[in-house]
Amino acid sequence: MPALLGRPIRTFLALSVTAATLTAVSPPARAGDGGAVAAGILGGTALGFVAGAAAASAPPPPPPVYYAPVYAAPPPPRCWYQPLEVWTGYAYVIQRVRVCG
Repeated sequence: MPALLGRPIRTFLALSVTAATLTAVSPPARAGDGGAVAAGILGGTALGFVAGAAAASAPPPPPPVYYAPVYAAPPPPRCWYQPLEVWTGYAYVIQRVRVCG
């Protein structure tokens, strides 16, 4: 179970550290500079969309698996015994004869 939670937690921590660093390094806003505030809001929104898309993207599917053909011996012939009347020179005798089909 810890291995399954490792990647999301690492991603969350990396994004948190990045956000904290960007917040701490940003210069303070000045009162008369409205364009800088709008640019900051738009830039933060764009960065949030990029980070969210990177965190939410699914991993690629696994490669297709190819199974090589395996030799399989043919089934043995189907055989049975069938009664057959055979003339022995004196009389007819019923013998069992093996028939394979």
